[in-house]
Amino acid sequence: MDNTAIIILAGGNSSRLGRAKQLLPYKGTTLVRNIVDAALVAALVPTIVVTGASSEEVSKELDGMKVELVYNQNWKQGMGSGIVTGMNRLLAMVPLVENVIIAVCDQPFVTSDILINLHSLKNKSKKTIVSSAYADTVGTPVLFNKIHFRALLGLKGNTGAKNLIEEQKEDMISLPFERGSLDIDTEADYLKLIND
Repeated sequence: MDNTAIIILAGGNSSRLGRAKQLLPYKGTTLVRNIVDAALVAALVPTIVVTGASSEEVSKELDGMKVELVYNQNWKQGMGSGIVTGMNRLLAMVPLVENVIIAVCDQPFVTSDILINLHSLKNKSKKTIVSSAYADTVGTPVLFNKIHFRALLGLKGNTGAKNLIEEQKEDMISLPFERGSLDIDTEADYLKLIND
């Protein structure tokens, strides 16, 4: 896709699950490879994966894939720190990038079509934020135009992109993605996914 990158957050320690959710088996692959595959099929360049907890294992899992791995040494501080780490790497690599999609690795139903549709809706609507809409809320994956990059770089600790979406509602349009409501936080979530 023209001048659109993706930052995939894969650095959490899966405290509620008790094991690395990034590496959970899913449809013959793993959750982290699943989202990376979707990003690569959608031709998002660069595809940046932010690691943290389980960094070595996640890096090994993605060995040979066309991704840029970056380690977030502040991963214990939460999602905001991962976004900042990814943004710093992105802007060092591609200073003139126009858009970035922020995604997480524990939404198993994100597909390349969802990512492509975020971009298409941005172009059609001329809005500068396109978020996914599910379960009466909005969230990831979410596309931000470059006018929001400074705000993304200013995120702190566990404050993710959602606050930014809320603050900039007049600049935002949402893409219906009901299956986005499933993210894998607990063993029950995972069992629901694999047994559905």
